Amino acid sequence: MVESASPAPRLSVVVPVHDEEANVDALVGEIARALRPVLPFEMLFVDDASRDHTLEVLRALKHRYPELRVLRHHAQCGQSTAVHTGVRAARADWIATLDGDGQNDPADLPALLAARDRASAEVRLLQGWRTTRKDSWTKRVSSSIANAVRSRLLGDATPDTGCGIRLVERAVFLELPYFDHMHRFLPALVRRAGYAVQSVPVSHRPRQGGRSKYGVWN
Repeated sequence: MVESASPAPRLSVVVPVHDEEANVDALVGEIARALRPVLPFEMLFVDDASRDHTLEVLRALKHRYPELRVLRHHAQCGQSTAVHTGVRAARADWIATLDGDGQNDPADLPALLAARDRASAEVRLLQGWRTTRKDSWTKRVSSSIANAVRSRLLGDATPDTGCGIRLVERAVFLELPYFDHMHRFLPALVRRAGYAVQSVPVSHRPRQGGRSKYGVWN
């Protein structure tokens, strides 16, 4: 008897990671628990030349999570390039992104999907909006300044462009100009391309392990 093939994914979850060995095990499990009851999906973790055991942990998890695909950069390229690598390799028409530090809650993904299904056809980006931040005072202030400057200069009408959890149509993402740090400007880029953006309130969690890669100067 021929075994039936698994259904094609209707959502690809792209997660860029760099030195996140303390967080990826829990994050993979949370994504699976959030999405398995909802729709067929795949998750692509893009290891951006981690120096710790992130890659080894992810490869070991593939035995427990058949939805998991692991991609690797041999040289560190940055978060935007890691996201771009994952989107290009994705098989679904819609992409969800999450930060690899575990501060985005995968339990918010079904709400983003539901918001997409209720939205008008012009909406091609559902952007997470961290209404309650769980970061240090310094990081909250620097993020607030960055969001204010971007909003003033670009008029993207988005309160939290730096939030890593979002839902975007793959074809639209691949239409956008690629440059370093483009992930911080997705709402403005999507609007510039002629599509609509909707912000969706999401939760935010403290980092449980590893070290943040961001601070005041970046």
